[in-house]
Amino acid sequence: MIRLVLAPLLAALLLLAPPAAWAADLQVSEVTLEPCPTEDVGAQPELRRPAGASCYALRGTVLNLGRKPVVDTDVFALIVDSSGEPVLQNRTRVGSIGDVPPGSSAFALRLSVPAGTPGPLSFRNVKARGFSAPVRTRAGEDDELLPLEQALAAQ
Repeated sequence: MIRLVLAPLLAALLLLAPPAAWAADLQVSEVTLEPCPTEDVGAQPELRRPAGASCYALRGTVLNLGRKPVVDTDVFALIVDSSGEPVLQNRTRVGSIGDVPPGSSAFALRLSVPAGTPGPLSFRNVKARGFSAPVRTRAGEDDELLPLEQALAAQ
């Protein structure tokens, strides 16, 4: 008797449950890493000393081969200095590029690199990974990019 009640109840719960957010790997190409322009507010010219940080822009193109947007997309890369040492210690996630619509999309991320890091900097293993459903609290429809994000995206 209990099995007759539990089986339909369990089936109903599974059908009504929200869909799982499956991870999706995206293709990344045309990646460049260059110092932020001096007029960029994120360049932090007043901090260009040993205690400060230098601003770099990681730019590239991400390709979503699916038919639906990939959401909450993060970019991962190993950034190394001229001696091959990692610049961003203990982390390969370099930033989030938000939602990626189907097709090809340009992206740009700001990186703060410790001042005095021997250049030139290079990168390896650049990847992008997102999800089929939101995994974080979403910004509202009327929320806009911050001025720094707008300036970097426009360049």
